[in-house]
Amino acid sequence: MLQGDLVNEQDDHEQRCSLGNGFVLAFSDAEKRQCKLLHYDNPIKLVDLSDKVAKKLLVIEVVELRVNQSRLADALEISRQTIHNYRETHKYFGMEGLVHGYNPADSKSLEVQRKLHGSERAQGNKAEQVAAIRAEKREAEKAQRASIQAAMNFSFGEDDLSRKVAAEQQPFSQNHAWEATRYAGLFLYWIALIARWNWLHLIMGHFGEAWRIFAVFLLMGGRNIRSIEQLKHVRKREAGRVLGLGRLPAKTILWEWFYTAARCGLARTLLKDYFRHQIRSGLIGMWIWFTDGHLLPYTGKEKVHYSYNTQRRMPVPGRTSQVTCDASGRIVDFVIEEGKGGMKQQILDVVEQWLPELPARPIAVFDREGYDSGFFSKLVEAEQPFVTWDKNVDTKRLASIPDERFTLQFQFNDKHYRVLEEEKSFRYAENKEAPEHTFTLRHLVIWNCTSHRRTAGLAYNGAITLSTEEATCGILSRWGASENTFKHILNRHPLHYHPGFKLVESECQEIANPEIKEKRHLLARLGKTLDRLLRKLSKTPESKKKDGTPRHNSRRQRLENDIEQQQAQIEQVRKEKQALPEKIDVSKLTNYRSFKQIDNEGKYLFDFVTTAVWNARKQMTEWLRECYKQENDLVDLFYAITDCHGWIQCTDGEVRVRLEPLQQAKRRSAQEYLCRKLTSFGAQTPMGKRLVVEVGESPMK
Repeated sequence: MLQGDLVNEQDDHEQRCSLGNGFVLAFSDAEKRQCKLLHYDNPIKLVDLSDKVAKKLLVIEVVELRVNQSRLADALEISRQTIHNYRETHKYFGMEGLVHGYNPADSKSLEVQRKLHGSERAQGNKAEQVAAIRAEKREAEKAQRASIQAAMNFSFGEDDLSRKVAAEQQPFSQNHAWEATRYAGLFLYWIALIARWNWLHLIMGHFGEAWRIFAVFLLMGGRNIRSIEQLKHVRKREAGRVLGLGRLPAKTILWEWFYTAARCGLARTLLKDYFRHQIRSGLIGMWIWFTDGHLLPYTGKEKVHYSYNTQRRMPVPGRTSQVTCDASGRIVDFVIEEGKGGMKQQILDVVEQWLPELPARPIAVFDREGYDSGFFSKLVEAEQPFVTWDKNVDTKRLASIPDERFTLQFQFNDKHYRVLEEEKSFRYAENKEAPEHTFTLRHLVIWNCTSHRRTAGLAYNGAITLSTEEATCGILSRWGASENTFKHILNRHPLHYHPGFKLVESECQEIANPEIKEKRHLLARLGKTLDRLLRKLSKTPESKKKDGTPRHNSRRQRLENDIEQQQAQIEQVRKEKQALPEKIDVSKLTNYRSFKQIDNEGKYLFDFVTTAVWNARKQMTEWLRECYKQENDLVDLFYAITDCHGWIQCTDGEVRVRLEPLQQAKRRSAQEYLCRKLTSFGAQTPMGKRLVVEVGESPMK
């Protein structure tokens, strides 16, 4: 309780300075020698500011009343740092240290007091002593965080996790009253990921307190923020509250969080556990899987392997992300590879990897890049069902097929199709000595009656039953007008962003032998010369003597000799070309730089979050479909909900977010339905706080 003389008189000419929370400092003179402290015009204390001790006590007492410290500093004409020093001195040395302040040992003032109480009081500059105490405290906290991080580099169960991570490092550990935030809609991702994907326990079990960078990536993926540098435009406190961080830190701290997680080297382990949880929980489809490659371009100055840009139809430096999706577009698995990568091998590997978790082999669907008799042979031998497009289709033959042979008809994506099933035989031998593998695939002739076009596909059903319509719909549902997974991911999420680029020496240093290219060009030049000689020979008549015998050293004979020499040279160059190895190591060449490989650890961490956000968006859109029948507006409605502003409150038992309602009645009804459904899951933080989301008016009115 404040001590001092209460005053009742009031001067109309006094100067007043508001401190917030209803507190006011009133000065009766311009020199500010005295002041009155008032609370809603009720006088509390009269202070003589010429007395330094009284002034310090006033500062400490007023700060404890939670006034605005910047206003207090302006009113008393002192710095904000001075107020901070008063508070820290009072905290560590008590009232005695605050009153006496700087008391050097060689001071001759207060000699009597030093003799009486010198052994009881701390000597020296209190500000310097406070700084030393705070430095020791920071070092201790840093050592504690390092020990926790070392312990968290291993995977722990839920019980171990709660013991290892300190309470203050847990998400939503800071309680607070209702606060407004522009990022309230992101809370829907939190609830869905925690309730259905066990997201927080998965991350914290692998990375401990480094879970915070994943929360930042969640903000970037949910709001399409293209880089960590662009987070400077984010309201740090408002975003931090929704992410469970309290406040979003500065860029340097964010990069420190990222490198702490990246140095653990657990990205692939995290992804495997995440994908396994999806399959076991039934969060993805297991009937049909689509695999395709997506270009991750590289624009740096280092030499890397080339991938292929389908839109530009040219090779470009970069990597390829081989992504496998289910029928609804949820990401099942992905892997990032150098250069063009190996899509064919990934199709086999992704099924073999997850086959122990699957009831049966899913149908693999891929585009014309996978058309290869050798690849088909491997799929047939593994009894892996697949569907793909036929390559090098004879359009004239397909057009000549009578219409009445297309007996199967169906509607797909508002288009009318008719299908004719035939058979197509293949033969493949790995080498001349290996036995030949002969097999037959189903040949599907597809007639798009809407666009009056015909094409063909191939199918193999393996050990499962696959109808003609199912096989046709499988290929039509992923490519052509229906292809939208990568397009939407790229538009809505920073798919190409790679935080923390790091390049290492590539293990693959082989290139196509440049000497083979030179031999090929030489053969082309020799062939043109040979053609020219043959044309001259055909136009040169045979020269004869008077007796009718052929003339020696005639022009025709010289051309024939030149042709023989040219043919012999061509044959010699061909033999030399065949003797050369197809690929060579660039490290053995003099004028070639070695290839660099982009380290994918940071990219995997970021794409893990992007994948989780994308799959959660797919799931929540399905829930919205239960109450909102306008299919064309469904995705836009979801993004309108997740972009909503709102308010957030955090107490000991729950974290509650209230979204501002959408204006249209149907949209608001769907918004309320989705919030009720998410709340009903009973999602909780590791500290046991329940996550609640609702729709309503401002609670701060």
